Amino acid sequence: MSIVTRFPPSPTGYLHIGSARTALYNWLYARRHGGTFVLRVEDTDRERSTQEAVDVILEGMAWLGLDYDEGPYFQTQRFDRYKEVVDELVAAGKAYPCYCSRERLEALREQQMSAKEKPRYDGHCRDNPDADNGSAPVIRFRTPPDGAMVIEDHVRGAVTFDNRELDDLIIARSDGTPTYHLTVVVDDIDMGVTHVIRGDDHLNNTPRQVHILEALGATRPVYAHIPMINGSDGKKLSKRHGAVSVLQYRDEGILPQALLNYLARLGWSHGDQEIFSLDELTAAFDIDGINKSAAAFDGDKLAWVNQQYIQTLPLDELVRHAEPYFTAIGIDTSDRAQLDAVVDAQRTRAKTLVEMAEKSRAFFGALDGLDEDAAHKHLRGTAFAPLKTLRERLQALDDWSLAALTATVESVAESHEMKLGKVAQPLRVAVTGSSASPSIDVTLQLVGKTRCLERLDSALEYISKRLDAA
Repeated sequence: MSIVTRFPPSPTGYLHIGSARTALYNWLYARRHGGTFVLRVEDTDRERSTQEAVDVILEGMAWLGLDYDEGPYFQTQRFDRYKEVVDELVAAGKAYPCYCSRERLEALREQQMSAKEKPRYDGHCRDNPDADNGSAPVIRFRTPPDGAMVIEDHVRGAVTFDNRELDDLIIARSDGTPTYHLTVVVDDIDMGVTHVIRGDDHLNNTPRQVHILEALGATRPVYAHIPMINGSDGKKLSKRHGAVSVLQYRDEGILPQALLNYLARLGWSHGDQEIFSLDELTAAFDIDGINKSAAAFDGDKLAWVNQQYIQTLPLDELVRHAEPYFTAIGIDTSDRAQLDAVVDAQRTRAKTLVEMAEKSRAFFGALDGLDEDAAHKHLRGTAFAPLKTLRERLQALDDWSLAALTATVESVAESHEMKLGKVAQPLRVAVTGSSASPSIDVTLQLVGKTRCLERLDSALEYISKRLDAA
């Protein structure tokens, strides 16, 4: 059997974490088995669906690298097909027109709730030739009145539904537009979907959809309903927990590979391994490894995973991802050798690409200024003499290599009978404006000779003014 999975987002909002994980699981399963991954946009809610939301979903999928083999299909472009199926069901006696007014249905609902019964349609028009009152009817599916529906779910196991709890659901509105349950089933049949991997909030929809599917003579797909993602407090995931658009994680400097890795492990078990390449995920992923209990989103864990990727990605790939964050804060990245060197130096010092770019300002262009606390602590009178000597030695240095820079700083510290840190830290603040940077030799090399000398002059002037004021 050729595997076909699908991801069917509704374009009524952004692509959030839960939806991205569902897309990933479907993508991984199809890729592992050499199957087909279908993207289907369920846009029949025309009042809430927007082109902007479609664009955001497609952009999110592209950023994550979840390419699709077919689609995107749009349900609003398939209304003729849905009408054809509705007419087929009515002709076969498996669906019927319902003329009940909204007032009658609301009164029925109130009556049932007062009697502490489950609100459900009472079948008034099901076999009633006198029901036609001349109004435009909805079309209801004729649900079997007795028996049970057993869903063999590959995550939850066998789940049984009593048909008496399922009323005759509407499959077409009075204006002829199809409803969700009908369109999903028709699409899955027409697109040859073999595996439905989706959130377990859809589990209760499954018996209704299987009834329609079997009424059309189709074979059931394999169902796997994934538990929801909760916040760290065990409550339903919300914006305060991090349930935001995946593109916001992009904007915050998270690598797409890191987010995919984190999402894959958020509800799927595979030993103790935490970091997976996409190839490893594809080779290892299976429905049987999906956990039955809800997963908890942990922003700190995501940041840790991201940091692992920043440290280990091939440099050219990391630079490609990092460059937009540098340009976004006004850094000129035209010197490719400098950009490569800075990214490589900072890869062990940043959890996000935003943080990396912010920490790298000192290596490009003019210094924004001195961190007041760092300057107050380190640019004191005791630092004037060693910094002055360093300025002289560095000016005379023709070899701007790491070894030469290290030797120069060490010799100055020795000549002034100071520990290396007592010289290196004021020097770091002088040339970067901050007390945190890569090792002092790397820092000097990245800042460059001209900028180092200029900044040492400014630091010496700062110390002189401070001494005069004292």
